[in-house]
Amino acid sequence: MQKIRIYPDPILTTPTKKATRLSQEVLQLIDDLVEVMDASDGIGLAANQLGSTWRVAVVEVDEETGLFEMINPEIVTVGSKKNSKVEGCLSFPDIYGKVERFDEVTVRYVDREGYEVEVDTSAELARAMQHEIDHLDGILFIDKIIERIKPEELELYREEESND
Repeated sequence: MQKIRIYPDPILTTPTKKATRLSQEVLQLIDDLVEVMDASDGIGLAANQLGSTWRVAVVEVDEETGLFEMINPEIVTVGSKKNSKVEGCLSFPDIYGKVERFDEVTVRYVDREGYEVEVDTSAELARAMQHEIDHLDGILFIDKIIERIKPEELELYREEESND
């Protein structure tokens, strides 16, 4: 199994390139992303976190919403409201912080079958998609942290957020 690239690996700040065709290499990358994300208990993973320069990411916040395998994802519209919630990142072990993101986004991407998909997202799914698309653009969540959270305070913040 591939290993997640850890900051300060320079590939994490390198914008990815659009996949110009649906190749076996791209499909294998999707499979690898899902395998590593699941093994790491993550809810999303971008290609550059595995060292690839393709614009590919996966997101699965829960079983109900399911797995999103995204080739060339882009945010096409954003909602009018933003909120701040605690985020972490598999490329930044034990680093957490509050990040402000749009509460709703519409994302367009190509799926593994080659179909263009447009999905309206909100809440945690919208946050996860924005996080992964930022990765693909070479933007790191630590650049967006408005309040750093100590690992030992994480549960307290998560409880607070679930009561919102």
